[in-house]
Amino acid sequence: MSDQPAHSDHKHPSVGTYLTVAGVLTVITLVEVGVFYVPAFARVLAPVLLTLSAAKFVLVVMFYMHLKGDHRFFKLFFTLPLVIAVVVAVALLLLFGTVSGSPS
Repeated sequence: MSDQPAHSDHKHPSVGTYLTVAGVLTVITLVEVGVFYVPAFARVLAPVLLTLSAAKFVLVVMFYMHLKGDHRFFKLFFTLPLVIAVVVAVALLLLFGTVSGSPS
């Protein structure tokens, strides 16, 4: 038996990859802040922010939580609740007229 853990055969990303992902997350966050302050995006603000947040969630889970190299079950364990949450959030936005632009 070796002293190495069983999961050590997974190749971990390099420092450069982590810095690239951090840069992408920073850019997405800046776009989120920018979209919030631009009046032209008022009608599509919620869907745009949901999409950008989902992209950030995926990047964090795949790289910083090392889910990218894990078993398929764990990928589904995180992805399925995200899909359910997005569907529920969009349904609520449509139900209350936030996305359609109808007056409240």
